[in-house]
Formats: sequence, structure tokens, C-alpha cells
Amino acid sequence: MSTTQLTSADEHDPALTAILRDNFTGTVVSSVQTFGRLLDIVLRAVRIGVTDIVGVRFPVRETLTQAWFLIKVTAVPSVLMAIPFGVIVSTQVGNIVSQLGADSMIGAAGGLGVVKQGAPMATALLLGGAGAAAIAADLGARTIREEVDAMRVMGVDPIQRLVVPRIAAMMLVAPMLNVLTIVVGIASGYGVAVAALDVTPGSYWQSFGSFTTATDIWVSVVKSVLFGVLVVVIACQRGLEARGGPRGVADGVNAAVVLSVAAVAVVNTAITQVVTMFIPVRLA
Repeated sequence: MSTTQLTSADEHDPALTAILRDNFTGTVVSSVQTFGRLLDIVLRAVRIGVTDIVGVRFPVRETLTQAWFLIKVTAVPSVLMAIPFGVIVSTQVGNIVSQLGADSMIGAAGGLGVVKQGAPMATALLLGGAGAAAIAADLGARTIREEVDAMRVMGVDPIQRLVVPRIAAMMLVAPMLNVLTIVVGIASGYGVAVAALDVTPGSYWQSFGSFTTATDIWVSVVKSVLFGVLVVVIACQRGLEARGGPRGVADGVNAAVVLSVAAVAVVNTAITQVVTMFIPVRLA
């Protein structure tokens, strides 16, 4: 009996191995193809955007409309996210620093945490959650209604008409949300440090100004712009490739949000390592 079972298992092992190999290969090939299409959208959008700017036919009105829409869906949530983030950073850092007897460094630690990591990541998560979902749903609905195909038939490039204005709008909105998050996060951290941790206002701002430089602010802004572009390109691709009716739109929205958050986390890790190597923390 045991010999028969072993023989049967040996017969099925090659088939199981082949299935696993085919699934893994298909997943890798599909991922590479998706990344290739993503790069194609980026390159075409950059080329078309530069050409339209040089030719003075850039869709400014559509860009401002999309920017205002993004601001409406992300401004209030960014404030609501920045307040607890600044409070948490100040509280956690303050407890540790207080045990070390360095209460005057709470401003530096909390401020750097908000500026270098908290604000860009909060901006990216909001844009990836609210902005990417809205963009993917809009373009996905247009795709399944065959509006995108109709544009191609009429000789209108969907990248030029739909993608480029959204990328430009995201590049305008992302740094503004980043700066708003920085201001609100630092202000809330300051309030907690002064009211609950008995830190004097002067020492808080002195330590914050001693360690936080203009370079840190610029790095934070540049990161937010890169994250915004990454989020909007992924959302546009998922929307333009939606298939299968409303279910396809829902799947595209879900994929846009998940891929945006995952991509931002990976890119942020890489940027943080590079910035730490070339721009270490230093006194202003």
C-alpha cells in the first residue's frame, strides 16, 4: 500500500512542479510586461507634455480642473492625518529622549521625523488612496464605455488628452500637500511637546532649527513630487487597461491603490538610503 502511494506521488510530482513553474513564469512575465507598459506611458507623457509646452498648447484649464479635484479629495484628510502623526512622533520620541535627559532635542527629533519621512509618506498614501482611486475609477469608466476607443478613432491621443493633465495636476498638488502636512505635523508636535512634555517653546524651536536645514525641506518636496508622479501613472495605467465592465473598473481601482502604496514604500526606502549616504544629518 505504501509503495503504491509513493509511486503515485512520484507520478504527480513532475506535473505539480510544471504547474508551479508555469505559474511563476507567467507571473514574472506579466509583471515585466506591465512595468514595460508603465514606462511607455511615462515616456509618451513626458514627450507629449514637453511638445505641448513648447508649442503653447498645453491643456492648462484641464490641469487646473484636475488639480482642484485632487485638492478637494485630499486636503482635509491630509490635515487629519498630519495631526495624529505629529502627536505620535512627539510623544514617542519625547518619552525616549526624556529618559536620556535630553528634553531639548525633542524639537529636532520630531521635526526631522515629520519633514524627512512623515510628510512625504503621508502625502503619498493620501494621493495613492484617494487620488489614485478617483483617477483609476474615472479612466476605467471611460474605458469600459469605449470612450477611450472612440478618442483613438477620432485621432485623439488618450495620453495627451487624459494622462498628461493628470500628471501635471499631481505634480502641482503633491508639494502643496507635503508642505501642508509639514506645517500641521510640526505644529501639533509642538503643542504636545510644550503642553504635555514640559518642553519650553524656545528650546523646541532652537533644536528644530539647528538640525533641520533647507536641504531637508527640498528633499521632502522632491520626494512628494516623485511619489505623486508614480501614483498617478499607476492609476492611469490601471484605468486605461480596465476590462470586463464594472467589475473590471473595481479591480483596476483596487490594483491602483495597492500598487501605488507598495511602489511608494519601495521607492521611499531606496531614496532614504541614497539621501542618508550623500546628505547626512548635520547642524544647520
